[in-house]
Amino acid sequence: MERSCGGIIVNGKRYLLIKYGHGHWGFVKGHVERGETAEETFFREAEEETGLSRAHLRISEDFREKIHYFYKREGRTVYKEVLYLLAESSTADVTLSHEHTDYRWLPYEEALEQVTYEKDRNVLKKAHA
Repeated sequence: MERSCGGIIVNGKRYLLIKYGHGHWGFVKGHVERGETAEETFFREAEEETGLSRAHLRISEDFREKIHYFYKREGRTVYKEVLYLLAESSTADVTLSHEHTDYRWLPYEEALEQVTYEKDRNVLKKAHA
């Protein structure tokens, strides 16, 4: 099993979406490294992918949402678990990593339309509730 942690980042009433190199829109996320907590993974990935540092992010203690799915890598099926957190950002200043091609801060309804994968849309719905 592959484990990742990600985060839905909100600034005011806008949600941060990032566009991955393969063309899909989603949230900050990345692999949990050995010995890391979910929060540590989220903070590391947020800074690597968006330039948003821990000083600008406050994680909500009330939201944790796991999704599970299978995908193909190098001809084999991989089972993946992603834990999503919810965080408020005190800034909208993003410095995108080389892994991503675009980003947008969108109001909820537009973010819901922009997110590529249904499982991510469902996480966004729960975070917004």
